[in-house]
Amino acid sequence: MGLLPADIEAQASGVIDLYSKRGWRIATAESCTGGLIAGALTEIAGSSAVIDRGFVTYSNQAKMDLIGVSAAALERFGAVSRETALQMARGALMRSDAEVAVAVTGIAGPGGGSAEKPVGLVHLALATRSGDIVHREMRYGDVGRSMVRMQTIRTALEMLLAAAHPQA
Repeated sequence: MGLLPADIEAQASGVIDLYSKRGWRIATAESCTGGLIAGALTEIAGSSAVIDRGFVTYSNQAKMDLIGVSAAALERFGAVSRETALQMARGALMRSDAEVAVAVTGIAGPGGGSAEKPVGLVHLALATRSGDIVHREMRYGDVGRSMVRMQTIRTALEMLLAAAHPQA
């Protein structure tokens, strides 16, 4: 068994296989998962043909410096928001050689939540070179930090699989 749950490894293996067949590369921009999405993908043999780069942008400054999230978006909407997730995905795509970028920002807990943005709230975004952009807002609940992070990885991998199957 690898570092992550078997179902996540199976998902990641499917992503690597599909993207490898398509000749596509992936970039990640991660806040609440701290690089675990890139870690799940690079756990798979053959991932070097698919993974271009990963950005761990935990702080707001890193989001601005590394992937071009605007200070205005962070101030107006906050780090955990649809707008920030979309800018993270677009920024990672523009600062990479990837065809697809996935981005996540959320509140893993145990603290840090509010009524408006509770623990377990995660915004995910995916951007493609063809101009597609997808956003998902997930509310996993206050299920513990590790579970929020694992569920976020699962959702991000689902989004990557869906992006390679646009007809689905």
